[in-house]
Amino acid sequence: MDTIEWRISDAPVDYEAAVAEMEARVAAIRAGTARELIWLLEHPPLYTAGASAKPQDLIAPDRLPVYKTGRGGQYTYHGPGQRVVYVLLDLKKHGNDIRCFVHNLEEWIIRTLARFSVKGERRAGRVGVWVARGAGREDKIAAIGVRVRKWVSFHGLAINVEPNLAHYAGIVPCGIAEHGVTSLVDMGLPVTLADVDAALRETFEEVF
Repeated sequence: MDTIEWRISDAPVDYEAAVAEMEARVAAIRAGTARELIWLLEHPPLYTAGASAKPQDLIAPDRLPVYKTGRGGQYTYHGPGQRVVYVLLDLKKHGNDIRCFVHNLEEWIIRTLARFSVKGERRAGRVGVWVARGAGREDKIAAIGVRVRKWVSFHGLAINVEPNLAHYAGIVPCGIAEHGVTSLVDMGLPVTLADVDAALRETFEEVF
């Protein structure tokens, strides 16, 4: 995996700047002039609207900046305390199968959460990773939204470590109103972004 660059941005990255950088890197990977990239970062508080976003799911349009984006999925929140992972891979080297790629992203999250004794689970019809909270309650702890151009992936996933969960009240997260959202710290685990980064690095090669 030495052909893959791992990058960690310490300060929150402007969303539009991040998208522009991903666009340029996708073209370079496609042209064979740059390595694949796993980019770990945070964004300032904002909402993004994926390709399937429904206007009625933006409950508080004036609460935070809203960005339309070309990734799959609906509305989601990004902000400090959430580990965003942009995954720029040449899928021709990783199975050449988009459904398998999304499944592998989920598996990567599940194995990462397991390092903190958290059982992350898939749910039929709901992309992302969920945790059971007891008494029939389940919350989303990680979201996935990807785009693929000429077999190079970009955008990726987001794991809630310690974000401001109150900001999720401004949207219907991923179009799912009947379930909540949580984070590792909300579950009582004193986990840091650095802890999650280490776990992501350790489990990546197990999956990819």
